Amino acid sequence: MLAQLACTLTEWHCNSFTDMIDEIELWDWVVANKDFWSRLAKSLHSQKVPVTWAEKMDKKIASALVPEKMSWATTTRSIRKCKTRIEKIGGSRVDAEPTAWGLDVQVWNLLWTGEEAMKKGIPILKKAGFESVEDLPRTAVGFSSKAYQDLSPQLRLSATSSSEQRVRVHVPNAQGLHRTSQFLMQECLNLVD
Repeated sequence: MLAQLACTLTEWHCNSFTDMIDEIELWDWVVANKDFWSRLAKSLHSQKVPVTWAEKMDKKIASALVPEKMSWATTTRSIRKCKTRIEKIGGSRVDAEPTAWGLDVQVWNLLWTGEEAMKKGIPILKKAGFESVEDLPRTAVGFSSKAYQDLSPQLRLSATSSSEQRVRVHVPNAQGLHRTSQFLMQECLNLVD
């Protein structure tokens, strides 16, 4: 049973069942109906049932995963959540006015192309040893300098975010990672807190 959970977490780029419950908000029931753990997470999330036992279970599978590091799913969740909200109220990739949503055209297109690139690229980066976004090379800007960029409120990880991006991760070359995917992944990661 725990082996199946570990497989499900790996497939969805989550580090723990708790992380998966947060992630499941972005999945519809067709996707969540894949296996027992996905259905359980979707049910718990949709009914807003607090899960006190998940942390104990997460500790049991910790040897197989890297729960102390931020998962790929958590890293990109704010972008995917923004896209999902747009789609839920009738927006789509082909909307002519992305500025009506508070986003510029480049960011608008990146919501879709970046997600596709991440789906293709994350498994390749994991295979190359980058289990978490925290394993990627990065540069930082101190608070005495200007931030890399100010992030759009729609794309912030949380409402308490300062919106200033102070750390920038770099997507490395990896065998099998197409340059276009690498570029789109980099652009996507440049948008997150």
